[in-house]
Amino acid sequence: MNWDVLKGNWKQAKGKVKQQWGKLTDDDLEIIEGKRDELIGRIQERYGLTRDEAAKQVDDFYSRAA
Repeated sequence: MNWDVLKGNWKQAKGKVKQQWGKLTDDDLEIIEGKRDELIGRIQERYGLTRDEAAKQVDDFYSRAA
């Protein structure tokens, strides 16, 4: 699976993303729309992480979901 597929299945993926990062709001998920950079930015903002830490979490999540 690649990010294009995840983006195409975003409606189904939103639930798993919400479970992983509960501080993300429904509005955040609508804005993200499956975009990797948006997801990293929102996680960074909500959890006070560095961009690298947030990117690692997203990549780990993606590798499990793929």
